[in-house]
Amino acid sequence: MPIFSFDSSHTLGSIRAVDTRRVDVQVNSDEDLRKARVGQLLAIELPGPIEEWLIGVIDRVVKTPVLEDLADSELEEELEDGSVTVQREGVLNTVRVTLVGTVGLSLENTPQFSRSLIQVPEIDGNCLVLRDAPLQTFMSLLSAEGSGSESLEVGRYTIDENATAYLDGNKFFQRHASLLGSTGSGKSWAVAAILEQAARLPSANMIVFDLHGEYGRLSYARHLRVPGPEELGQADESLLFLPYWLLNAEELQAMFIDRSEFSAHNQVMAFQDAVVAEKMRQLQDLEKMEVLSAFTLDSPIPFSICDVLKELRRLNEERVPGSSGRDRNGPFHGQFSRLLVRLNSRLTDKRYGFLFQAPCDSHKYGAMVDIVEQLMDYSTDKSQIKVIDFSEVPAEILPAIVGLVARIIYQVQFWTDRQGRKPMALVCDEAHVYLSHKEGANPVEQRAIENFEKIAKEGRKYGVALFVVSQRPSDVSETILSQCHNVMSLRLTNHDDQATVRRLMPESLEGLMDTLPILDIGEALVVGDAVLLPSRIRIRPPREEPLSATIEFWDEWSEKPDDPKFEQAVENMRRQNRA
Repeated sequence: MPIFSFDSSHTLGSIRAVDTRRVDVQVNSDEDLRKARVGQLLAIELPGPIEEWLIGVIDRVVKTPVLEDLADSELEEELEDGSVTVQREGVLNTVRVTLVGTVGLSLENTPQFSRSLIQVPEIDGNCLVLRDAPLQTFMSLLSAEGSGSESLEVGRYTIDENATAYLDGNKFFQRHASLLGSTGSGKSWAVAAILEQAARLPSANMIVFDLHGEYGRLSYARHLRVPGPEELGQADESLLFLPYWLLNAEELQAMFIDRSEFSAHNQVMAFQDAVVAEKMRQLQDLEKMEVLSAFTLDSPIPFSICDVLKELRRLNEERVPGSSGRDRNGPFHGQFSRLLVRLNSRLTDKRYGFLFQAPCDSHKYGAMVDIVEQLMDYSTDKSQIKVIDFSEVPAEILPAIVGLVARIIYQVQFWTDRQGRKPMALVCDEAHVYLSHKEGANPVEQRAIENFEKIAKEGRKYGVALFVVSQRPSDVSETILSQCHNVMSLRLTNHDDQATVRRLMPESLEGLMDTLPILDIGEALVVGDAVLLPSRIRIRPPREEPLSATIEFWDEWSEKPDDPKFEQAVENMRRQNRA
């Protein structure tokens, strides 16, 4: 039984030009040309004893007036050199097609689709439009191949609403992924739809970096929150304290030391020496000799920042005996005054309380195990999906804090025995805020970018995947985006953002890229290793919607006004809490 059954109504034309991935089809009549639409699928039969079809996507449809040679009885034109050419005005109809894969028979003699192109079509080969029954046959083939144990359902194909679109869940996270689209295009819906399916898997492990509390009401997720000023004294399992000793040397220096100061190099040296001395003292008191013999400045060992402050103050005020018997200023006298002011201001600022005013238990040697369990546990109820709310973190250190969490997860995965390592995916919502280009970034932002770039390059070896979500892909680090081998692009209207996405896509899919600004809400171009056919897909709405729905301004303005609650808003601002 043949794979496809075509009749004369499906005929489009014949091959007139062949490239590596593209073919030009000559269409003989305007009636046949009207069958061709940009984005439509075509089938081209390959010669041979076994039935095989090349599948292509229409990129361009052209109707061009040309001059063609005719018989002597037609119009003759005498040229300057005395020769005569015979011409008449005609029409050359051309359809440009990008080849995307092959349909053939498997060893079990069943139809299967492959993205490989074993051979290119012959000149004058027949081209047929995939529509009606043949289209349903092909889309059913795609859906059947995609619906395995590793399948991730994302929605329906735009060209056939009856065909379910699947991604390969393994390849989607193994090779990193990005979800890009302008505000209001449906990004949060798409993220929530993927989270819902992952939550059904018994040992899924996904962490959502939520900057604005959009995913705060998902019932199937465990919710963690970096505490704000009003929550510092509370004992709540949902509060995620990140004590300062988790920061590595570069992150601590970026937070406290101004590199533009003349004495910055002395500040770095003295600060590092004081931190190392405090960590060594803690390990000696705990008799952790094995750790003591191997630890470094970056080792996450609890230490007292107050004792470091005292040592820096001593050096800043130190007087030493002089040659004349009178005391003189020490080598660092007065050089740490600004550093001490910055340290004091950060330690007493309640906005930074999750770092410097964490509970006493957070400074014990075993506290890091509890923090890692909060972040990475997947064995208890609703722990397969974890949403971390960073909305209370001050903007100036937000990149460093998000990068800190990502680095801890990556390092724990790195040092976990291979047999006990469980793969994880980090959902980087609003990625352009903390994963911007390095050029022009301040030291705090650079530390975060470097952490994520390392994960993008090496994370898959240790079971850490990135799912980058952004409305401004042109602002996201190119190093990170270039490692995302699966791209879901919703509507993009900005030219720079469109250009960024084009650079991520194969050149052969330029025709699809032209549809970026006209995609409907919730409709995406999906390209990459995880999808069988690069396609426009209508994303399936999630059962539980995030809190990111666009406000209907005109409808809200049309309602009878309520009493404004400005007093409550002002008090919330003063106490740094919306509750």
